[in-house]
Amino acid sequence: MNPNTGAPHRRAVPALPMTLPMTLALAALMACAQPCDAAPKVQDTMAQRLQACTPCHGREGVATADGYFPRIAGKPEGYLFEQLMNFKEGRRGQAAMRHLVQPLSPAYLKEIAAHFAALNLPYPSPERSTLEPAVLQRGRQLVYEGDAGLKVPACVHCHGQALTGVLPATPGLLGLSKDYLSAQLGAWRNGLRRAREPDCMKHISQRLQEADIHAVSAFLSTQALPAKPVPSPNGSIDLACAPARSL
Repeated sequence: MNPNTGAPHRRAVPALPMTLPMTLALAALMACAQPCDAAPKVQDTMAQRLQACTPCHGREGVATADGYFPRIAGKPEGYLFEQLMNFKEGRRGQAAMRHLVQPLSPAYLKEIAAHFAALNLPYPSPERSTLEPAVLQRGRQLVYEGDAGLKVPACVHCHGQALTGVLPATPGLLGLSKDYLSAQLGAWRNGLRRAREPDCMKHISQRLQEADIHAVSAFLSTQALPAKPVPSPNGSIDLACAPARSL
């Protein structure tokens, strides 16, 4: 009881903490205090629409620090479109990508591929390796000579002597992390990644030992890119495999 008034005490109610949803709602209310037409308008461009790609593939598709997500900027348009279709049609099983592209039409996927293919942006520095020289030498052999005993062609037969890819649809192998390269070769080898037939990478990867996958991934990740890391022109090499089927 209050000794002065005889009324019962009223306990103070503590203030509720400002949760994130409440904070966002308050910010929205404050924003609405301004005229709606004062809000900046976002331009409807492909670059703006494809901001959804940046959490995994980095700003403008140049990859993030997580080595398991590849750079997509500057890859051949035909290759990017083929991979988007592989996700859409279930030949590649990465759940997030499959979910993103499933509702999109092939025509729109082609626009996405064209957008990223046109981005000519700097590449990161090569990775540094602490592996034994013999491991890197084995990787070099597989990249430039292949292994006749295993019936494995050299990587340069399909991906170009500069390893920067070949138009219209064969990707480059440089500027990719060891983790990504190893994961993709392992996925081909174990049947977790597929392509339309002739699925050359499936047959090649299944002939490689795990040590070979480790060696070739490590070697490729340590190689510097040429001054102009662009795909070779169409018809510049006699492909040992069908195009648009690799990493």
